[in-house]
Amino acid sequence: QVWLVESGGGSVQTGGSLRLSCAASGYTVNRRCMGWFSQAPGNKREGVAIIDYSESRIYADSVKGRFTITRDAAKNALYLQMNGLKPEDTAMYYCAARGDYRLYCPIGDENEYAFWGQGTQVSVPA
Repeated sequence: QVWLVESGGGSVQTGGSLRLSCAASGYTVNRRCMGWFSQAPGNKREGVAIIDYSESRIYADSVKGRFTITRDAAKNALYLQMNGLKPEDTAMYYCAARGDYRLYCPIGDENEYAFWGQGTQVSVPA
């Protein structure tokens, strides 16, 4: 059974930083398509950042230059370093992983991801 468990969320002032972690069990993060998605109240879930089998990364335009997605194969974990946080970054953040080894690793289609964590809340008060 696959488990993805996020942590690291919280409340931070504008301009602050957070590092989200996603610990995986029953799933090997190395060379797999994984990503971070966010959902603000009243909005649909959107892709924030993805990392594919070759370590290529894609970011949403709104976070380019501020967020960085990485993974640690030894710890079997995925991370999202969030710098320069803004009130519009306030959302629940979810870790996601493809269920197969297909190379297709889209940031814009959450339906391609079979496994999801429970989410961690990030709040940046205005």
